[in-house]
Amino acid sequence: MASSAPSAAASFAVDQLRSIIERIERLEEEKAALSEDIKEVYAEAKGNGFDAKTLRTVVRLRKQDSSERAEAEALLDLYLNALGMITAQAAE
Repeated sequence: MASSAPSAAASFAVDQLRSIIERIERLEEEKAALSEDIKEVYAEAKGNGFDAKTLRTVVRLRKQDSSERAEAEALLDLYLNALGMITAQAAE
């Protein structure tokens, strides 16, 4: 006859799963709060005359190492030149 009570291993797995889910939920709440804080900083910067879109680009570029950034800039110049948006001399 099969027991309806969960085994100790199954009970441990359920507890572990619940713990993981609760940790993820707490982190998601923290992430939402941080996102709101970041929005407020961008709003403050905008209020002080800075362009938020440009600030976001600067933040993204600062995350890259110099070789990665140089490669991205070279590709951007290549694409813009191919589209006739800049001349080869302006890219140099």
